[in-house]
Amino acid sequence: MENYLLYIVVQLLLIFITIIAIYFILRTIKIINLDNRILRFSVFSLTDKPLSLFDKIKVYFNDIFKRLFGGGNAKLILTNKEDILSSGIEIEVEPPDKKPQSLAVLSGGERTLTVIALLFAFFTYNPAPFSVLDEIDAPLDEANVKRFAKFLKDYAKRTQFILVTHRKGTMESADVMYGVTIEDAGVSKLISVRLEDFEERG
Repeated sequence: MENYLLYIVVQLLLIFITIIAIYFILRTIKIINLDNRILRFSVFSLTDKPLSLFDKIKVYFNDIFKRLFGGGNAKLILTNKEDILSSGIEIEVEPPDKKPQSLAVLSGGERTLTVIALLFAFFTYNPAPFSVLDEIDAPLDEANVKRFAKFLKDYAKRTQFILVTHRKGTMESADVMYGVTIEDAGVSKLISVRLEDFEERG
């Protein structure tokens, strides 16, 4: 019974953390509507003009894209510079050793990494103390999982992450892992493992 109550408390805590994380994201991003080649959004800020904000996010996006892909370039291009707030945005990426191309023709893993780069560009512009990521690494192959895990480990120096994942490469980069196991029929048990304890013993 105590294990079950602990499990319920943890689930409620995760729900609360998710709501807070969503609040921090929505404070910076009003609308994100990703549709293959066109990303339309309206961003508001108390301190920056829209074009200044857009230029900063472009820089962050390109930098994070290079770190996740191990090179290449990424661009955000306004489709209507005369009306910035209602303008669409085209995403043009150039993975290492490939020609520039739109988001629509990328592989599933490349498209996921590109969207992750854009998400973290917004995080970099307006950092949150913590964030919840739910299986964001699921579509990635093993090589890209390792790149993502390395990037997340470095980024976690300024933001704490709660990450739901089934990928071994991502788990290996975590500081603490939590899981639920069933030792007896119908009885679940919450367990935690601090990886640095095993590294010290090893």
